[in-house]
Amino acid sequence: MNTAGTGPQTKKAHKSSVLKAGRRTWFDWVVFAVLLLLSVLMVLPSIHMLSTAFKTRAESLRFPPTLIPDTIVTENFTKLFELDFVTWYQNSLMIGILTVTGTVLSSAFVAYGFSRYRAKGKNILFAFLLATMMLPYPAVMIPQFILFKQLGWVDSFLPLIVPAFLGSAYFIFLLRQFYTSLSGELFEAAKVDGCSEIRQWWSIALPLSGPALATVAIFSFIWSWNDLLGQVLYLNSTEKFTLPIGMAGMVSSTTRPPSWNVVMAASLLAIVPILVLFSTAQRYFVQSIVLTGVK
Repeated sequence: MNTAGTGPQTKKAHKSSVLKAGRRTWFDWVVFAVLLLLSVLMVLPSIHMLSTAFKTRAESLRFPPTLIPDTIVTENFTKLFELDFVTWYQNSLMIGILTVTGTVLSSAFVAYGFSRYRAKGKNILFAFLLATMMLPYPAVMIPQFILFKQLGWVDSFLPLIVPAFLGSAYFIFLLRQFYTSLSGELFEAAKVDGCSEIRQWWSIALPLSGPALATVAIFSFIWSWNDLLGQVLYLNSTEKFTLPIGMAGMVSSTTRPPSWNVVMAASLLAIVPILVLFSTAQRYFVQSIVLTGVK
């Protein structure tokens, strides 16, 4: 047995390398300070929102603002129930859940077809699909509004929900990239066992695409939850208003200046579903999307 490399000199060199690796340079401390400052700047608006939600109206209008309220009040949250806040919340949740369901299922189905099957002109069709991502929403806003108006869908939730069941170009592209990384041997083995194409997608492709589907679900819910322009276009009745419309109305109300303490209380409650969704899907969201089908 060779024990030449385990002598005192080797141990001393190893100890010196460990100490050298643990020693911080001035550049490391500068980078750490910059990152700490940026982190504080990013978190500061959320801290201000939390603080203002428990302030009185007079204190919320004070400048410069205080970080800790002089008097902690909870009436700001009870005032929300005097408005139609619960109705706004329910409408936004319904639209968001249905949008996520439609987007995940339709985008995953179309992406599976683009990734697993060979067809003449498939790449050209996929290029046209990606080209729709280049169009800004204002370019298609008026044609869509005319179409939905002729269908009689204005002042209903259908224009906000039905398009989600027709797929999203961005999410189709994302899921297609994932499906191309799956091993074809799985699907060949399933085909030999008599598994249909739909069953292969439902029983093999979808269970293996947990991280990708979690990403699609999170982003589609956030986009639907924060959507103001589309909801303002199609919703006219007060009982159909959503959270973005209601909160925008709170800011633009006749009360001047607005009751920022009540608005911040509404904002604090509005981020709860997003936090719940992130905490639930965090394990899948941070996991690497590129998985192999054989494990």
